[in-house]
This record gives sequence, C-alpha cells and structure tokens, in this order.
Amino acid sequence: MTIYDFTISTMNGDEQSLSDYRGNVLLIVNTATKCGLKNQFNGLQQLYDDFKDQGFMVLGFPCNQFLNQEPGNNQQIEQTCQLNFGVNFPIFSKINVNGKNAHPLYQYLTTQTSGVLGGAIKWNFTKFLIDRNGDVVKRFAPTTEPAEMVEDIQALF
Repeated sequence: MTIYDFTISTMNGDEQSLSDYRGNVLLIVNTATKCGLKNQFNGLQQLYDDFKDQGFMVLGFPCNQFLNQEPGNNQQIEQTCQLNFGVNFPIFSKINVNGKNAHPLYQYLTTQTSGVLGGAIKWNFTKFLIDRNGDVVKRFAPTTEPAEMVEDIQALF
C-alpha cells in the first residue's frame, strides 16, 4: 500500500485520487489558518515555488481538531490561504487527522512513521515527506520550519 491508494475531497467536494500525484515528491501537511504556526504557510509556499518544476508538490489538509484553529468552511479556508498567505499549492477539504473519524490517509500516514510521542498527530503543521513511489520517507514536527526540510526534499529528486 502507498498513498496512491487513497482518495481525497477537493475544496469543491470532488473526489480526487492521490495517484494523480504519482511520480512527484510530496509534502503532506495538516494546516490551520488561525494556528500560531500559520506563518509556515509562507515557507510551504516558498518550498512549492522553489521545487515544483522538479516534480514537488505540497498538499494541505485543513483540520479543526486542535483548539478550534480552523473553524471556517472550505470556501473561507481557501480564501484565507490565498489572500493572507498567497498559497497556490493544493488545499483540500477539511478533515480529521486523529480519532475514529480520522481520514483514512492520515490513519495510514500515522502508522508509517510515528512522532516523538507516538503515532497520533499532536498539532497543526505536522508534515509527511513522500517519495516518488508514494512511500512515507520522513515525518516532521509541527515546529519544524519548511526551510529546514530542503535537504531532505532535495535528496528525493
């Protein structure tokens, strides 16, 4: 099994297979526009801009499971990401990343590599680096700044 076996919902409610991203290096991130780490949107956008021509994508998954830091609907989230942070990498429909209602993608991601305190996502902006074969290579803590991941990303090109 790889991440290519999962389907996700776009902001407008359409279903999209992650197999559409086959062959790309991916950074999957659970996001929140009202989180204290929200300035990472800028760094994530910079990574996307710097490496998209080499087959790199950032995929954002808004989540409201951490102190109600993503209370808006999909349209509000998308607008905030674009207007406040200049985001033009894909942001998908809001999901749960933990618990019995966690999206199957995140159930899979958390079993592939665990965080410091175990598999569950501890906070917004937890990041998963995926290689061109759809395998999880590394997990980054919420406080890891996007610029700190450059060498790990480049190693996959």
